[in-house]
Amino acid sequence: MALLQNRVALITGAGGGIGRGVALAFAKEGATVVIAEIDESTGLQVEQELKALGARALFVKTDVTRKASIEAAVQAAVDQFGSLDILVNNAFIPTPNVLLEDKTDEMLESTLTSSLWASWWAMRAAMPHMRKQCWGRIVNFYSIDTETGAWLHADYNTAKAGIVGLTRSAASEWGRFNITVNAIAPTAMGATFFKLAAENPGFAERSAAARPLGRSGDPELDIGPAVVFLSCEMSRYVTGETLHVDGGLHLPGYNSRPAHVPVREY
Repeated sequence: MALLQNRVALITGAGGGIGRGVALAFAKEGATVVIAEIDESTGLQVEQELKALGARALFVKTDVTRKASIEAAVQAAVDQFGSLDILVNNAFIPTPNVLLEDKTDEMLESTLTSSLWASWWAMRAAMPHMRKQCWGRIVNFYSIDTETGAWLHADYNTAKAGIVGLTRSAASEWGRFNITVNAIAPTAMGATFFKLAAENPGFAERSAAARPLGRSGDPELDIGPAVVFLSCEMSRYVTGETLHVDGGLHLPGYNSRPAHVPVREY
């Protein structure tokens, strides 16, 4: 039997990049997938891709910056398929890459809302359904950027630090309902990777070389299986963990200081 047979999963931001890769991996393991995505064209395209694989799939237009929209997506999954077993909080809205002193309150608010608040809302909406069936899997998305204090990502780093606290708190409290809650810190060739590669000659090669495995990750083949693991019975005794899926990048870490910023300024 496939690892996610008869399971219903909701994945935010599944219209592209890592979210799409996870959705494809889930479909191939028998899951029914709800694509909670704001972009209608990409969301519908992924829905058709999953159906072509023989999976049940549903696109639900979802704005993760709005609590009501997230709650509606969760309810749509339950109404359409009868349950919600797995929640993957992947979506976030990037802000301009600028120094901390140039980040605005609005940038921080946007990042906190689309990442931390969105995960909070989705988890609290999904929990009653998981509790009712005494089974649930929640996978939140963390980032190595927080660990390295990545330059130009101060608001993102702040939000992702909150994700770890939320993940651990939920794992601690919701274990009594047989709900596991874990975080994944992936790096892969998603939309941001290809944008940086197009704008910075040699970026793709440097990115691959920075990893002990010597290559950059594939959203479906490298990241997807790790999320499948955290979403199936094989991880039944794993909760509150943060799993790096980055080709070993977290071992050496990385220096993200922009070349135009002096080492010392007075």
